[in-house]
Amino acid sequence: MNVGFIGLGKLGLPCALAIESRGHKVVGYDPSEQVKEIVDTKKLQYQEIWAQDHLDKSKIEIKSIQDVVRESDIIFVPIQTPHGDEFEGITRIPEHRKDFDYTHLKQGIKDLEIRIWDEQRPKVVIIISTVLPGTIRKEIKPLIDHNPYFKLCYNPFFIAMGTTMRDFLHPEFILFGQDDDWALKRAKKFYKTITHAPVYETTIENAELIKVTYNTFISTKLSFANTVMEMCHKLPNTNCDDVMNALSLGSKRILAESYWSGGMGDGGGCHPRDNIALSWLSQELDLSHDWFDNIMKQRENQTDWLADLIEKYAGDRGINILGKSFKPETNIVTGSPSVLLKNILEERGHGVFIWDPYVDEPWEKIKEMYDDSENEIHSQLYFIGTKHPDFTSFPFEEGSIIIDPWRYIPKIDGCEVIHIGDSINGTH
Repeated sequence: MNVGFIGLGKLGLPCALAIESRGHKVVGYDPSEQVKEIVDTKKLQYQEIWAQDHLDKSKIEIKSIQDVVRESDIIFVPIQTPHGDEFEGITRIPEHRKDFDYTHLKQGIKDLEIRIWDEQRPKVVIIISTVLPGTIRKEIKPLIDHNPYFKLCYNPFFIAMGTTMRDFLHPEFILFGQDDDWALKRAKKFYKTITHAPVYETTIENAELIKVTYNTFISTKLSFANTVMEMCHKLPNTNCDDVMNALSLGSKRILAESYWSGGMGDGGGCHPRDNIALSWLSQELDLSHDWFDNIMKQRENQTDWLADLIEKYAGDRGINILGKSFKPETNIVTGSPSVLLKNILEERGHGVFIWDPYVDEPWEKIKEMYDDSENEIHSQLYFIGTKHPDFTSFPFEEGSIIIDPWRYIPKIDGCEVIHIGDSINGTH
């Protein structure tokens, strides 16, 4: 099948590569010069498992919107719905809440609609962008309802940056929000060439709500797990991993063990954003309780508590955070709870050095640069902000204090290792 993409960014390109890997011909449109450079040079500028190997042999071309429409049977639209930096989850929760910004998505749909009308042939258009409930019907359908050739299907993805290809090819389920049976039939036929995952069909509004509440439920699990971690840090003879492992056995009532471990708060481009957006929607709907605001407050308050711990142990030591990315083995910093921690510590007046092996220059170069300057690194207190495997062999100086909210840094001679959430074995 011939497949088109309107947008080949960090979501679009890995998904396009995944589709191409199943034998489909893929073309795409993207106005970004950076994206064009990635496709032309075949060199990704971000970590994404499987993607570089597939990009090396990919035949995907960037063409005009008209060419994409002409050459495609199905067209995916992964255009970003921005929400502003203050809604990313790396600063204090904004007092003012708001909806997503649909400007780019609406413009992309307008441009696509014109070309589909010119073509005079039915085209299945699959929007995968995250939107709040009611947006497709209110903001998008008025732009296309007059065009009988624009066959719309809403199909949000449940993927994580860094593992986009894997998650797309092996999803838990495929979600369709639709009111066009013709489009749905062809979309389902296409997906049978990709995966055998179950299909869930519902209204467009339900699909919009399922997408954002899926993300925010994960935030809820993480918030709960992190609360248990704090309890276990303060209660004698308790270990949060033991507690959560036991709870995960209650699969009939407590669900699966994913996101069921104490550590840092959730991050990435979706979770903090969606929680804050649903907090805005809660206010708009005058809900009896703003659950989503509470989730974000727990995340922020827990980070404040981690900052308290750092202050308790730092004394006159320099404060160093290891890890910037929002999850291990990626270089994606969007929504990072480590950056939130850094910002809170700086808000309190501390100087903080933060470093990530997947984002920055190698440690040897960084340390040499600082050792040769007046800004010498006082590498005496380290906080593990991201659970990168690299940090288990990091060259901690003798006398260092290492605070580990993940409880995976081993005993180190001459250093004090503090496992947060483990009052049994918490300090080595």
